[in-house]
Formats: sequence, structure tokens, C-alpha cells
Amino acid sequence: MTGRVAIVTGGTGALGQAITTTLLEAGAAVAIPYAVPEERAALEGRLAPELRARLLPVAADVTDEGAMTKFVAAVSERHGRVNGLVNAVGGFAGGDLVSTPLGEWERMMKLNLTSAVIACRTVLPGMIAGGGGRIVNIASRAVLPPQGGFIAYTVSKAAVITLTQALAQEVRAHRITVNAVLPSTMDTPANRRAMPDADRSGWVTTTDVASVVAFLLSDRAAAVTGASLTV
Repeated sequence: MTGRVAIVTGGTGALGQAITTTLLEAGAAVAIPYAVPEERAALEGRLAPELRARLLPVAADVTDEGAMTKFVAAVSERHGRVNGLVNAVGGFAGGDLVSTPLGEWERMMKLNLTSAVIACRTVLPGMIAGGGGRIVNIASRAVLPPQGGFIAYTVSKAAVITLTQALAQEVRAHRITVNAVLPSTMDTPANRRAMPDADRSGWVTTTDVASVVAFLLSDRAAAVTGASLTV
């Protein structure tokens, strides 16, 4: 991916850091909109100097279209293009239909779906003008089939898959691919805290998920679009 420029929303989170590191190691320049300075510092601290030199972190709210428009403009000004977008921002909430407050529904939709919609809207004009690109959305294995018990999360992530499939058809003629990656339970610090007694033998590493994302951003996946890949 040498010479490629990728944006990774959620790039300072557990999965996002793995994706960002994988892409940098593959030769790409990576830009991340971040909200938590401590997470950004942790990411930069784990990178070798030569990788850190190709990282562009910018404070920006991914659920604010104006902020993301400015962010993408800053990336384009520095690099001249955006070849790839990974929508890795997300949130989780438990609860059934009756017990989940409407505010939590709105938060799940905003974090998991609206953030992806805004990021796609802001990068697509440049990708179309540049003759192509790659978009990868992070959904969830829990939506195939949909699971109960965390219904707002499940519905929002199912919407991400629908967005992926519909957008893939809209931009196919512009040589832009749009795919979704559906991880099962990932081995992250947050999941370990939430499920301390769980059997982690079947959990997926964030590095494994990042490898699939990197494949979908590469030329090897040029003929793959509208797909939902479970990991």
C-alpha cells in the first residue's frame, strides 16, 4: 500500500489502532480523526518513528459533518488525495427493546451508522474525482442472524451492512468498492473487562480483523464490492 492514503475513523480505539498500525506497516499514509488525546498519545507511543511520520492525527468529531468536511480537506491538502476509508468508529450498548431508552437507540445509531454515513459523504467526491477508491465499514458478526439482548446495537450494525450494499451499487461505476467486515467477539481490553469469566479461546484478535481490512483496501480486492466478510 505504499503511496496510498487512508482515513481510519476510530483509529485510536482497540481495533482502530490495529488497523492503523497494519496500514502504516504496509506503507500507507494514515489520517485519523480522534476525540480522546490519551488514546492518540498511546497510538503514537507504540509506533516506530518512521511509521509515526506517516500518521496524521486531527481532533475532529466524526458525527459532525462540518468537522469531518474540514478534516478531509486537511488530509487532501497534505496528501493530495484519499484512496481509502475505514469506518471503525462504533459503540456498544446492551438491553432489550423495552428497557433500552430512546436516547440509547439514538446514540447507537449516531455512533455506528451516522458516523459512517458522514465519513462516506465527505470522502466520496474526492474519490470520484480521483478515479476510484476503497471503503470498508466495520459491522458485527452478531447481526448474522440478529441477536437479542443488545437490540439497539444489533439494529445499528445491520444498518451498516445495508449502507454498504446500497452504496456499493451507487459508486461501482466510479471504480470505488464498498465492503463490510463483521468481526465476532474481539479480544480487547474492554471485552475482557466486560466478560472476565468468558472463554476467550474463540475470540478474534484485532490484528486478524485488521488484516482483512487491509486486504479489502488493496488492489487484490479490486473485484470485491458489496460483500460482508465475517471474521
